[in-house]
Formats: sequence, structure tokens, C-alpha cells
Amino acid sequence: MENTLFLTFCSFLSVVHFIPLAASTPSYLSFLQCLTTHSDPSDHILSRVYTPNNSSYKSVLQHYIRNQRFNRSTTPKPDIIFTPLQESHVQVAVICCRKTDKYLKIRSGGHDYEGISYVSNISFVLLDMSDLHSIDVNIQNETAWVQAGALLGELYYKIWEKSKIHAFPAGVCPTVGVGGHITGGGYEDLFWAISGGGGASFGVISAYKIRLVKVPDVVTVFRVVRTVEENAIDIVYRWQFIADKIDNNLFIRLTLKPVDEKQKGTKTITRKSDYLRKPIPRDKLKSIFDKMIELGDTELVFNQYGGRMNEIPEWETPFPHRAGNIFKIQYAANWGKEGKEAENFYLNQTRVLYKYMTPFVSKSPRCAFLNYRDLDIGVNHNGNNRYIEGRVYGLKYFKDNFNRLVKVKTLVDPDNFFWNEQSIPPLAA
Repeated sequence: MENTLFLTFCSFLSVVHFIPLAASTPSYLSFLQCLTTHSDPSDHILSRVYTPNNSSYKSVLQHYIRNQRFNRSTTPKPDIIFTPLQESHVQVAVICCRKTDKYLKIRSGGHDYEGISYVSNISFVLLDMSDLHSIDVNIQNETAWVQAGALLGELYYKIWEKSKIHAFPAGVCPTVGVGGHITGGGYEDLFWAISGGGGASFGVISAYKIRLVKVPDVVTVFRVVRTVEENAIDIVYRWQFIADKIDNNLFIRLTLKPVDEKQKGTKTITRKSDYLRKPIPRDKLKSIFDKMIELGDTELVFNQYGGRMNEIPEWETPFPHRAGNIFKIQYAANWGKEGKEAENFYLNQTRVLYKYMTPFVSKSPRCAFLNYRDLDIGVNHNGNNRYIEGRVYGLKYFKDNFNRLVKVKTLVDPDNFFWNEQSIPPLAA
């Protein structure tokens, strides 16, 4: 099988692994001094640094906050935002965070549903990759070089400019960052790990070389709406039996939601995920519809599997959810009301529906999709129990591939410098 992602990426792991940690400092001044020491004066690297005292700090931070749950006065914010303009800046940022004992967060498009790429209760530096967004499309070779800060919509447009019959298979949301999208899906083991294992666990990836695929010059899209009175339950029930078996050129996604849903078009959101391996009986589907109507403002999105997914072994990339899955479920709640009370209400709605779905979805483990980040399924506190804590969510995201990811992590980042609340943990020394 040909991978759509080549073994050609920029990693700074070999540099940072051998740089000792310095004692932590109470100020960011040591970090700024380190940046100037390790960069060319002509780079004017400090012009890429924003602190809370800088007038542009707020706008730079908020530019890629996609979920308004994490755009409040009470949300923990970075001590420093660093926006690299060239790849050498990324390397310097990693070096200096290690030297000054600062925790590093990496943000590409800001679409992490739990805000992990730009929020933490621990003091941190935010490495915002949004200015590294160049795209170089080579139609003759059917490849493209894409920097990590580019958005999927930008990538699609650049490909379309060069060819109407080429594309890159990714998501339907144009504002998702390439960096986070690809890694949620050299060294051979390291390359395997970042191709679906979550790149932020292993380093900072600055660019990808991707393989383009041929697509028809005309794509037909249609939408059909049905209510319960119009046999919606029967349609969903029958769809389950053909979803992973129909023609590979046809994709059918179902969205289930209450007709009188009030919260539409808002940017405050929560998401969860599940996988379904056996069809849900018709009477149980009816009970799910009833539960959603009772809750009022939750949605279920069913994304069909099968097709190419069935042809790829579970172990070929860290993403293991292949043959045997009929469809992936996305739980969604969107709201416009402000305040913690409203947030807790809608978070609880999705949790209630998620619990209600337990009998129908995958088991041992109950699987989840990494790019639908969900801290309810486990959090790593980077303490003595980090492997045990990481295993809880790691098996849900990666199944047996989690063990190989841990081995790679232990090899390339044994000190766990690249840590986040759901990163891959290394084994204890």
C-alpha cells in the first residue's frame, strides 16, 4: 500500500534530546535571552514574541481559538506566545524552552476540542505555527509540501488552482490546521508514530510532503432531510447494514438532531466520539431518538466507514479503527449562552447521551477518535503514574498500537518534554 504521507518531515527531536534542562526561572527574561543567543541577529527573533504586556498579545492568542469555551477571562493563558516565521525559529524555541525549563504548547489551527494546544493550568509558552503556512503543489509528481500552520481550506484551494482533478483526502472543515489533522491520523518508528499518534507527543513537525490523489472533475452532493414521522428511524436502521459495504465512490453521512434544536451556528462547543461495530436494533434506535428529544440540544453524526478503511491493517499507522467498524459517531453540542452554568449544562447533556449509548458501541476498549479530543476519557498529570494514566485513554485512541507508541516515546523523548494532558507517556527509567 502507498501511504499518502511520505517519510519526509522536519523534526527537531535529535537536537532537543541531548540538551540538558536548566533550572526554572521566575521570569520569561531568561527565555528571551536564550532566543537571541541561539538565533541570527538579522532574524529579529524577538519581534515574533508576544507577552501579556504587548498590545497584540490578545489578538494573536484569540486568532485561532475556535472554541469559545476557552476564550474567557478565567481561561489560563500562555506566559509567552512565539510565532515562528521560519523553521530555524521553531528549533530555537524548543531549545530555549528546554534550557529555561518551560512547558511548550504547539498550536496549528486551534481546532483541538479540549483546547489542549493552547490551554494549560501549568505555566507555558505557546508555539503558534500559523505563520508557517506555505504550500507548494507539484502536479507533475502528484505531491505537495505543506507547512504545519496551513489550513485544510488553504491546501484544498492551492491544489484546485493547479488541477481540477487532484485532491488530498482530509476533513470537511476548512479551518482545521494541517499540523494537527495529519498527526491525529528519518526514523521509521518515529514516522509511524506521528502518522496518527499525535505529533505533539514526539516533537514539533514543521512541514509534510503529501501525496495527492486523482478525483473526478465533477462531484455530486445532495442532502435529504427526514423526520421521525417520515420514517427517519427506518432509514437509519437500514443504512447501518450497507454503510460500510456500498460503492467506494459514495459517501453517506447521517446527522441526527432534534427538530426544535435552539443552539445553532454558535462557536461554543463540546464533542465526543464512539465507534459502532454492530447494527443497533430498530427499537433501540427509537429509544436513542427519544433520548435526544428529551435532552433537547445534542446531535449525533454518523460517519460511514468501509471502503479504503477496510483495506488498511490496524497496525499500519497508529490510527487503528479500520475493518469491522460500520461507522464513527460524533457527539455534538453547540451553544451561545455565556457562563459556567450554561457550559456545565451542555457538557452534561453530551455526557448523558454518551452514557446512554454504552450498550451499542465498541467495548474492551470503548474506542475513541484522537482528533475528537475528549478529556473525560482520561488525563495524564505527568507524575509517577503517567504510564498508567496514559494507558486509560491511550488504548481507547490507539488500541494495541498504544504499546508501540510508548516504546517510540521512550526512545526519542524519555524525559517527557513533549507532554500534554493526553500525550503518549514514556516508560519509567
